[in-house]
Amino acid sequence: MPAPDRYDGPLWRTLRTVDPNGENARVAFLSAHLGLRASDTPIETYDARMTEAVAAAMKAGGLGTRWPRPRTQARVMPEGDHPGEHIAGLTDFGRSPFADVALVGGHLYLDVMRHFVGLFRENGYVTTDVRVTEINGPIGCMRRDLRLWLNGGGEGR
Repeated sequence: MPAPDRYDGPLWRTLRTVDPNGENARVAFLSAHLGLRASDTPIETYDARMTEAVAAAMKAGGLGTRWPRPRTQARVMPEGDHPGEHIAGLTDFGRSPFADVALVGGHLYLDVMRHFVGLFRENGYVTTDVRVTEINGPIGCMRRDLRLWLNGGGEGR
């Protein structure tokens, strides 16, 4: 099922409540197991934690590394999706780049997302003057800030 239906954390509940029809934002998520994905991507249940090593691997892999990573090196054909295909789809292959972006999550997730925003800028998926809002802190504050950002409107979300 799509991420907004699969995940049930407080921030996902806020997203579903404030933007139930997906009209205020085009949403992607960063997963320690799946990498960066468009939120409408069907996903299965998994359990993975973001670690320093996973964050470093995601940053080193850039937009072309597929996630989830293969368990062995013996695979001939790579499995999984890569961040580049998801951001391309969300931006109509760069024809509709993001001008306003919210990065929401813990410090390791923010570190990876900041890196990806730089790559997205280089590849035309976000505008050169993209407005980036970082949402991090106590969960109540994050929910409030996400609600405010979602209700703020804005071009290119």
